[in-house]
Amino acid sequence: MNRSEAIPGVAFGTAADGDGRSDTTVRALLSAELGIPEAWATISQVHGDRVAVVDEPGHHGDADAILTSAPRLPIAIATADCLPVAVAGATSVGIAHAGWRGVAAGVVPRLVEAMRSVGDEPSIAEIGPHIGPCCYEVGSEVVDAIGGFEDTTRAGARSVDLAAAVRAQLDGIPTIVSPSCTMDDARYESHRRDATPKRQVTVAWLP
Repeated sequence: MNRSEAIPGVAFGTAADGDGRSDTTVRALLSAELGIPEAWATISQVHGDRVAVVDEPGHHGDADAILTSAPRLPIAIATADCLPVAVAGATSVGIAHAGWRGVAAGVVPRLVEAMRSVGDEPSIAEIGPHIGPCCYEVGSEVVDAIGGFEDTTRAGARSVDLAAAVRAQLDGIPTIVSPSCTMDDARYESHRRDATPKRQVTVAWLP
């Protein structure tokens, strides 16, 4: 797991780390590495904008962001090209799964709104490894859906910069963006590269 240097309770996984959402052996290993409880809170990601606000471990239904104010409760999402977006304040932390449909639906602004609704103000965000505009060839409908942010792949095809779109949606919240492209970097699972069903996890908690 790659620990965030900006947010103490955030770690971005790699392919080698495995998916601890349902694999209890992997979860135990990752929890021991991070020094967190083995009982995580998880969601089923559906490329929408629902935010699950949780205070206990277990599965919390269909959602694409998860937020907690409960100390030491690990929350987790998984990605394989989509953006893992962590947002933290003084008393809460949340993470969003943001592919282009999630960006278009506004899942990250919904997460910020949910944080404010529990009485906290976001102070920092971090976007983990994700597919970059260098590799993310898309059609015009995707550009239109997310409101622009068009770019060009290395091969000269149309692409979009999803991280730039999310930074705009974060509206001035200081944001760190990983330079790693999941399609380019074999350390990460990439659905676009391999059509893999595997995912790497992002885990967040309040220390």
